[in-house]
Formats: sequence, C-alpha cells, structure tokens
Amino acid sequence: MAGAVVPGSVSTGVRAMFLMLTPNESSFQKVEDVPPYVQQATPFFIGLMVLELVVGVLKTGAPVVTISDGVTSISAGMISRLPLLLMRGCELTAYMYLWNHYRLVELPWDSAWTWWFTLLGTDFCYYWVHRFAHEVSILWAAHQVHHSSEYYNLTTALRQSVTQQFTSWIFYLPMALVAPPSIFAVHIQLNFLYQFWIHTELIRDLGPLEWVFNTPKHHRVHHGRNIYCIDKNYGGILIIWDRLFGTFAPETDKVVYGLVFPIETFEILNVQLHYYLHLWRKSNTFNDVSDKLSTFFKGPSWKPGKPRLGDHVDNPKVTGQEVPHDPSWSPPLQVYVFIHFLLALGTYHDLFQNKMMLSQLTILGMAGYILLTLTSLGFLIDQRPLSPSLCCTGLCRASLSCSASRGRPTESRHRKNHHIQS
Repeated sequence: MAGAVVPGSVSTGVRAMFLMLTPNESSFQKVEDVPPYVQQATPFFIGLMVLELVVGVLKTGAPVVTISDGVTSISAGMISRLPLLLMRGCELTAYMYLWNHYRLVELPWDSAWTWWFTLLGTDFCYYWVHRFAHEVSILWAAHQVHHSSEYYNLTTALRQSVTQQFTSWIFYLPMALVAPPSIFAVHIQLNFLYQFWIHTELIRDLGPLEWVFNTPKHHRVHHGRNIYCIDKNYGGILIIWDRLFGTFAPETDKVVYGLVFPIETFEILNVQLHYYLHLWRKSNTFNDVSDKLSTFFKGPSWKPGKPRLGDHVDNPKVTGQEVPHDPSWSPPLQVYVFIHFLLALGTYHDLFQNKMMLSQLTILGMAGYILLTLTSLGFLIDQRPLSPSLCCTGLCRASLSCSASRGRPTESRHRKNHHIQS
C-alpha cells in the first residue's frame, strides 16, 4: 500500500491538512516509511496564513493578525519542535516500546479497518489528553501556551507548548496494545494537521458538519475566556466526544479570546514557562502538604474549600468590549523584528532539513541561536531595557549559525562521497 502516491506531492500535502488522505495511500508497514506530514506542511501553513490575511483584509478592512502576536505564535511553534532535533517524539517512542513488548493483538497494518479504527482511537485519546490538560494544573501549565493569544487566527494554531509532549504520550498508550505504530504515526500527525485550519474567524458555520466534526465555530468557543466557553469543546477532529461526555457548548455570545488573566507579554520563554512559576508561588502560600500538592494536581481555579476544578467566582467579568494587548511600537522596529524573525525561520528550516548531516554540537548551537533570537524579538516587542544588548548577542550567534548551516552539511557530504568512492 501507499505506493501509488508520492508522499511529498502537493496533492498529498493539501489533503493531509483536511483529513482527506485515503487508507490506501497512508498505510505503511514500518514507522520509518511514514512521511513527516507535519514537517512537509510548512508551505501549506504559510500559504493558508497568507490567504487568511488577504481574505481578512478584503472582508473586514483590517488584518486578522498583528506582527507582535503572529511572530509570538509561530515562535512558540518553532520552539515546541526543537526537542525533536535530538530525540524521537515521546508519544511515538513510548508507543513503540509498549507495542514491541506488551501488545495484546496485532491488527493488520494494511487493512482499511485498522486505519479507521486508529483514526477514531487516536482522536478519542486526544480528547482525554486535551481535557486533562485543562483540568490538571501541572498539565495546564504546558497547555496554557496555546490559549495565551488574545487573537484567533491560523497563527494561533501554531502556538504550541514545548513541555506538553512530555506528558501527553501517556494517554495514547492503550492504543499501543492493538494498533501498529506505523498507523498511529500517521494519525497522530493527521490529527494535529486537521486542527490547524479550524483556528479562524473567517469560516462562520459549516451546516450539518457541525454535528459531527470539530469546526472553527466549535473551536472558537474552546479558545474563549467567557464563562460559557471555559473547559468546553475538547475534541480534535470529532466533536462527538464532547456531545457524549457533556463538555459541548455552542457558540452564542461574542467570544473573547485568551487566558482568563491575560499575560500581556510577547517574550517567548515567559509565554512558555510563566505558569509553572505561578503554581510554585501559589503552592508556597499553603502550609498543608495536601494543599500544596492539590495546587499542582487539581484544577487551575482550585483553592482550599472549593471543588476539584474550582469555580469562576474570581474571574474578571467579560463584557465583550475587551481589546487585545497590542502595544504601540514604531514601524521601523516592526520591520526589523519581522526581518530577523524570517532569518531565524530560515535557519530553523535549514536545521531540520540538514539535521542528519550535522554534529550534535552544531545542532545545539543553531538551536541556541534560534532560541536566543526569538527571545530577543520578544524583548523588543515588549520594549524591555535589556533588548538592545540581547539582540547584539543574537546577531553574533546568527553569523556563527549561518556559517555552520552552510558549511557543515557540505563537509558531511564530502566525507560521505569520499567514503562511497573509496
């Protein structure tokens, strides 16, 4: 199977974004044969974001994304994938270990029934990954990154946590008892890709599809901080899980996006890690050990004397008149930030393209440059006093990283060619 279609083709890439691949073209015997659908989706991410920007301007007369928020969202997505430079994803690694040692049944990899079962099973597990990420504070500390934007557009879909992958793998382990890792490796990617296009305000209603599938209309509710939106609509591809388990809410009042208490910063490490510090400080206000532990393992709104998930008594009132955090900064500075962001994005792309030909030291150096540059840009957007010195350091690292990305792969190819010839 999967022999008739070139995995990297445009047709395959577009259809992968919308869960339109067939079992015949996306079933593989070995994990090594599974295409990196997410990595190959980069041009489609960019194309759809540009299309949304153009259509948004034509429909509303204003851009749907700001430079500050868009750069921060895409930066979060870049950082979330940096650990994959040095290791295979936690979800797939743990899955393969359980499959190899403890599987109960071996469903045939080349069966359409296996493909559809794995699609449903992966989405069902994702529902619980997502729900626990909202209902357990230490897991919310990772997932809150995705909710930290006060805008809702396609760049928001890429605002991902660097730490969530280290816990989400647990929820997929039951699938490893029966479903082949190669089919799971396909669906864990397709599940992620499907959720990209639903992060938009431009698609209002999809009619009968709203009953079964997660859509922009349903997912807008999930990203809202209105009382009726909180902890609702967890589904990835299908909304039926929410309808079954009582977590579904339709879109009614105007949705106000973002965290209940907005963080009002674009500094990427703060966006990624601030809630862990918040939990530590919150736990230190309690003397009782059980209260300290409950801070991490009960809901984000929990306090002593409240139910496990807490309540919303202390939430700021949402009026619908809220304005997203959008600090004023000069056009030249915006151009500077955007250009350097594109340079970092180019380095990031080169790094993932050539990682098999680079030494671990070079990979760490280039990843460090990316992290430092994105942090520097956040400091600039926030207009912090330390931003000039941090940016100078980033520029020095940039020149070293650029020479590494252009020199090391060539050296590796020369060594490889010499070895083949001899």
